[in-house]
Amino acid sequence: MIRKILIANRGEIALRIIRTAKIMGIKTVAVFSEADRLARHTLAADEAVYIGESASRDSYLKMDRILQAAKDTHSDAIHPGYGFLSENPAFAKLVESSSIKFIGPPASAMEKMGSKIGAKQTAAKMNVPLVPGTDHAIQSLEEAKTIADQIGFPLLIKASAGGGGKGMRIVHSKDELELQLKSAGNEAMASFGDSSVFIEKYISKPRHIEIQIFTDSFGNGIHLFERECSIQRRHQKIIEEAPSSCLTPELREKMGQDALKLALACGYIGAGTVEFLADEHLNYYFLEMNTRLQVEHTVTEMISGIDLVQLQIEIADGKKLTLNQQDLKINGHSIELRICAEDPLNQFLPSTGILELYQPPSGNAIRLDDAYAQGMEIPLHYDPLIGKLISHGSNRLDAIDKLKSAIDQFKIKGIETTLDFGTYVLNHPEFISGEFDTGFIQKNYDGYLAMHNDPELEEAAALAALKIYFVETNKPKISTGQITDWKTKRKTYN
Repeated sequence: MIRKILIANRGEIALRIIRTAKIMGIKTVAVFSEADRLARHTLAADEAVYIGESASRDSYLKMDRILQAAKDTHSDAIHPGYGFLSENPAFAKLVESSSIKFIGPPASAMEKMGSKIGAKQTAAKMNVPLVPGTDHAIQSLEEAKTIADQIGFPLLIKASAGGGGKGMRIVHSKDELELQLKSAGNEAMASFGDSSVFIEKYISKPRHIEIQIFTDSFGNGIHLFERECSIQRRHQKIIEEAPSSCLTPELREKMGQDALKLALACGYIGAGTVEFLADEHLNYYFLEMNTRLQVEHTVTEMISGIDLVQLQIEIADGKKLTLNQQDLKINGHSIELRICAEDPLNQFLPSTGILELYQPPSGNAIRLDDAYAQGMEIPLHYDPLIGKLISHGSNRLDAIDKLKSAIDQFKIKGIETTLDFGTYVLNHPEFISGEFDTGFIQKNYDGYLAMHNDPELEEAAALAALKIYFVETNKPKISTGQITDWKTKRKTYN
């Protein structure tokens, strides 16, 4: 039985895990680097263990130190969170070889689905739709040219290991192929220690739809509907929502069942996310599987009322899923804005420094998962995510309205953040209407810059958004329901 969990992570996800563990009566152990000695997650856990210098490679990526910390504190399980070692099969194997439980999928499933190439091969066997391209690593430039001739341009070169847009290049012509192939491979090696890349057809105007799945060790599985993650820059998400504004109930269930087929086919256990690209005609294609909890799991929790971290812990503890697919319902709509220490007016470059003012919003149907407080410093060494601001509404327009209000109330000084850019997206006619794709930011970024130099343009955009709002409020909504009682049950999110 799990009585104590070591959290092999930092920041808001470490705090998120600690909150649920405390509700379940489970003790927690934090690990911390030099930069995180006084971090909130370090202070919030029941115990904390120093694991190294500030750089990730000297601390949060040190597998042996983390495992030793778990043994020294007599922890029953390790939760990897997301990022760092969460999708590293070598770490999962190391934990599995000890008497400590890994709160994540088996290393074997991670190897099969964590590799984009291996996952595509599994998808092909299960007849899940795939984007035209290769299901193996490209071995030479000549092979790449042959594949390009078959599928045509534009095409996408992608790293087999990892994610976050690393090792990914769009190629528009054969003249660019050699340079981009080398560039993607080099970046993949630097980021993941694996230079393997594959090629697939570039889908124009795609929407990024992901399905949250859970499976147990008894062969049972459920999907918790979809999340739309199409608002992204440099292949990194900034706004996510659930459910998607474009799926029908029939298509949602079809995608959900395809996601479950993939997970069950590889002996998957625990939380996972199967990602799809949908084209403008809503044909969908398997993209990859993330073998961990996602940053944006919050919006799924808001529409389902289910604590995904608790479910992870229970499954890792050998318990059977008690939820059936027919018991699950979509309750309203939820949207998340990632608050990052980045300057949207300067190509989203990192903006580190001291939080001179940090006053979060409050109110019904607003949730904040963050890791900082006023006076703290945003360190140079890690991901620039400060926190996640999440709204929940009875429908999509209600959720948009609540999130805009929360952003307006949020006061941050000392660094630049994505809050203002979030307002721009939420006010944009394309976003309000639901008619957008993954090219939204690239297409509209110049407009964002112009609005900060042209008050009249900003007013015109606001009026256009208002007009669409009134039109949309008279349309039938796919997702309706009552506000969940997530906030009242989870007092720690205030």
